[in-house]
Amino acid sequence: MKVATGDRTRARRDLVWIVAATAGFAVLCASLELSETVLAWTRPHERLQLDEIPGILLFLALALAWYASRRVREARAEVCLRAGTEARLREALLKNRELARTCVRIQEEERRILARELHDELGQYLNAVKIDAVCLRDGDGANLTQVHAGAVAIISMTDHLQVVVRDMVRRLRPVGLDELGLPAALENCIEGWRRRMPSVEFTMAVGEDIGKLDEVTNITLYRLVQEGLTNVAKHACATRVEIVMQQRAATCEGVPEVVLTVQDNGVGSRAATTDAGLGIVGMRERVEALTGRFDLASAHGGGFGFTAWLPIQHASIA
Repeated sequence: MKVATGDRTRARRDLVWIVAATAGFAVLCASLELSETVLAWTRPHERLQLDEIPGILLFLALALAWYASRRVREARAEVCLRAGTEARLREALLKNRELARTCVRIQEEERRILARELHDELGQYLNAVKIDAVCLRDGDGANLTQVHAGAVAIISMTDHLQVVVRDMVRRLRPVGLDELGLPAALENCIEGWRRRMPSVEFTMAVGEDIGKLDEVTNITLYRLVQEGLTNVAKHACATRVEIVMQQRAATCEGVPEVVLTVQDNGVGSRAATTDAGLGIVGMRERVEALTGRFDLASAHGGGFGFTAWLPIQHASIA
C-alpha cells in the first residue's frame, strides 16, 4: 500500500514538472518569437518544405505518446499476469509444504506402528519361542506329552510370526510387484478390497499392449490405484468401481504414455472435487513428478474419478 502511494506521489510530481516546463518553454518561445524566427529561416527554402517540420514534429510527438501508452498497457497486463502466476505459485508452495508435513506425519506414524508391532508381536513371540525351546532342551525327554505340547506351541507361534511379517512386508512393498508384474499386483490389491467391501463391484481392464514398465512408473500406478480405492471406501458410497489402464502411442513429444482411469458411481467427495484433499494432492504430485498429467472428473449423474497420463521414459522391452 505504501509503495502504491509513493508511486502516485511521484507521478503527480512528474506531471507538475511537465506542466511547469511547458509553461516555461511557452514563455521562452514568446519572448524569442520562435515561430517567426523559424518561419523566416525556412521561407527561402520553400522548395524543401522545411516549414512543415513543426507539424511533423507534433505528429511524431503524438505518435510517441500513443506508442508509450500501448507499452504501458502491455506492461500493466504483464504485471497482472505475473502477479497471478506468483499467487498460484505461493498457493502451490503452501500445498507442497502441507503435503510434506503430512508425508512426514504419515511416515512417522507408520514407523511407530511398525516399531510397536516389532516389539509387541515379534519380540514377545520370539521370547515365548525361546522359552519353550529352552524347556524342551532342559527337559528329560521322557514326558512325550509335554514335548508335543511345546512343539505345537512353537509351531503356532511361528505361524503367527509369519503372518505378522507378511503383513509388514505387504505394507512396505506391494505383493508380487517385482515377481509377477503390475497387473498381478493390482489384481491382488483389488482382491483385498473385494473382501473388505463385498457390496462393491470392482472391475479392472488392462490393455494387452502394457509392457514391462520401469520401477518408478510401476509403483506410481500402483499407489494411484491404491489411493483411488481408499477414496472410494472413505467418501464415495459406491457400488461399482472401474479401473482402466492402457498404453497410448507416442505423443507429439515422441514419448508413449500409460493412461490410468479410476471411476466410481458413488456420491463423490467434496474434498476431492475441490482439489483440497491431501490424497488428491498427493496423487497429483506423484504424477507431475514424472512429468505426467492428472485430471479429476465427475461422471454424469454422480460418481467421481480421475485420469492420469504417465510418460514411459525408460520402459524396458521384454
